[in-house]
Amino acid sequence: MAPSMQQCDSNVTQISRSDFPEGFLFGVATSAYQVEGAAKQGGRGPSIWDVFSHTPGKIFDGKNGDTAVDQYHRYKEDVDLIARLGFDVYRFSISWSRIFPDGFGAEVNQEGIAYYNNLIDALIERGIQPSVTLYHWDLPQKLHESIGGWLNPEIVNYFKNYAETCFSAFGDRVKHWITFNEPLQTAVNGYSTGVFAPGRCSDRSMSPTGDSSTEPYLAAHHQILAHAVSVDVYRKKFQGKQGGVIGITVDGEGAEPFTDTEEDKEAAQRRLEFQLGWFLDPLFFGEYPATMRKKLGDRLPQFTASEVALLCGSVDFVGLNHYTTRYVMPQMEKSEEIGFYDDQDVHRIAEWEGRAIGEKAASEWLYIVPWGLQKVLMWLTERYKRPKIYVTENGMDDEDSQITSLEEALCDTKRVNYFKAYLTSVAEAIREGADVRGYYAWSLVDNFEWAQGYTKRFGLVFVDYQNDLKRHPKSSALWFADFLHRK
Repeated sequence: MAPSMQQCDSNVTQISRSDFPEGFLFGVATSAYQVEGAAKQGGRGPSIWDVFSHTPGKIFDGKNGDTAVDQYHRYKEDVDLIARLGFDVYRFSISWSRIFPDGFGAEVNQEGIAYYNNLIDALIERGIQPSVTLYHWDLPQKLHESIGGWLNPEIVNYFKNYAETCFSAFGDRVKHWITFNEPLQTAVNGYSTGVFAPGRCSDRSMSPTGDSSTEPYLAAHHQILAHAVSVDVYRKKFQGKQGGVIGITVDGEGAEPFTDTEEDKEAAQRRLEFQLGWFLDPLFFGEYPATMRKKLGDRLPQFTASEVALLCGSVDFVGLNHYTTRYVMPQMEKSEEIGFYDDQDVHRIAEWEGRAIGEKAASEWLYIVPWGLQKVLMWLTERYKRPKIYVTENGMDDEDSQITSLEEALCDTKRVNYFKAYLTSVAEAIREGADVRGYYAWSLVDNFEWAQGYTKRFGLVFVDYQNDLKRHPKSSALWFADFLHRK
């Protein structure tokens, strides 16, 4: 049994659903590779994450997503959980290789179509809106092996074909589409640092192939174009009849100048442009940020005139994934390395002189800085002339190894306070004029946390990995249930 809310909830911040506009959506999110499992069932082909996670030394605990938390077989149980907690939306991703096992689209895998049809229907039957992400990092392995994945411009058309297949199969019920989740992470961690699939980088101790100075920008370029052509297809062939909306989800760590100097302010602005502007400037303005063009020169690909016409205005909304914030100043020592982080010429600061920007969560990168979300939302609002925004991921993690009992695991006071404080930040941004339409907590359930394996727990619902993957709602889930049911 879960601990009582009185025991676990410290009531640091008061926030209620009435602090948000009428029609504001609250949801939870997951991704296919992190939760589905059934890696070799239902006609699914291998993805780059299947291969990467089975490569010794790539995943911290040596585990993989073959079973994950088995949502493929337990989706009804998880849908029931979402409904009982009172969420309006479930954001999930479709596994490309479950629709086209090799990625090429010669023949649709009907078992994959049936699985997602069943999931979508189960959600709608319980009054939950499906929000579908087409790409959450799990590229079909065959596309990587045969054409080089996101490094090859041919992939744009392969993605368009996959997207069109999904619009056709599910768009009569799915009214909220996201083309890409965090294309920055695919580009940087997949093709610059090498810590995510497919693991390419210039460091030959990590990867036999790769060029960290050029490949991340090429991978990003092709994702941006794949987004644009897919939106074009949706608008021309489906949107008028189906009545949905389509956007992209970008991720942005908050960047606050360390001091009031112009140098620090410019560094903070540059950091935001390298994260958010990298992907959104082309979609709103038809070109990459001037800071990136100046810093990168011919390492940054260019868009043709016809591509610019396709790009501009190719979002109905912006999805934002946000977890944390750093103070920023110019890079203190020039590095001889060439890669995404060095290219930004910034130094990010979380701890200094015995102080910290915020309380730390389990992941080394995640500090709790609620005011940072409000500032990022206002930055997007001002730069892109008040676009519609959904906070498509926000959350924090616990360390699996520090959990000594189920009772302790379920009493996640820090997470309760995290959500209350960050939701307050969203409400304040709305009052300041940001057009935020929804907020989705990450994550519904504990799951496979990429390179960290199962060592980090982001879930509102505890998954007992030692006891048949049994689900147990944490105090944060119960807090959301109370928040959502109380007007």
